[in-house]
Amino acid sequence: MDQKRKVKLSALIITYNEIGYIEKCIASVAFADEVIVVDSFSTDGTYEFLKKHPKVEVEQHPFKDFTSQKSYTLKKATNEWILFLDADEEVSPSLQSEILQCINSEQHHNAYWFYRIFMFKTSPMRFSGTQTDKNIRLFKRSCVSFDEGRLVHEKLEVEGAIGFMKEKLIHYCYKNHEDYKDKIIKYGKMKALQQYKKKKKFVYIMLIFNPIWKFLQRYFIRLGFLDGTKGFTICYLNALGSYKGYKELRRLEKVVK
Repeated sequence: MDQKRKVKLSALIITYNEIGYIEKCIASVAFADEVIVVDSFSTDGTYEFLKKHPKVEVEQHPFKDFTSQKSYTLKKATNEWILFLDADEEVSPSLQSEILQCINSEQHHNAYWFYRIFMFKTSPMRFSGTQTDKNIRLFKRSCVSFDEGRLVHEKLEVEGAIGFMKEKLIHYCYKNHEDYKDKIIKYGKMKALQQYKKKKKFVYIMLIFNPIWKFLQRYFIRLGFLDGTKGFTICYLNALGSYKGYKELRRLEKVVK
């Protein structure tokens, strides 16, 4: 790349059993001045791959929840500008150029939203609720903090203006049915724990209503049917995650009683 670097950038990633994803992710952030990965004791070779990578600084740290793990990782960075990715995300060359242009501009924002292209194996999704999927991935570390009350789908609190990137981040979320199913159920259960800690009560009708509504909303209102069988699969599994989450909330209440 012929753009002259001025501002240094830290790329941060957390991992657990990400072989098949992490290789592309690491290669796509090689332009960063440092790449730091905190691994939650992977058992599939992820940690061994990262230890051998010349560009990566890696350490292992026990996983409690997404917010605490990302907060821990953020403290490891030595630069002000942070690019914080999930292990199943990839920065395209055009997005790389835009990132460098943003952080080297004198008229930058303090953080940036990234829209994402949701990949079903190797083909992109166009609908099913993915069309407005976005996350804050680039920010100045002195201007942000993680919302401590969120255990999953962590939220960044940002001081100052937030901009939008024009180029999209590639999100390789769906590798196969079982992988995505396990991931969605894990998220659902962690959200249940989050709700439980906030004193939200289990309501039986929501166990039935919410998963059905989630499927109908994604499949019909968010046009999932236009994604064909891919859309049905994604909408169904997201509804399943909601169902498992409400069951987990009920289980947590019974354990205390």
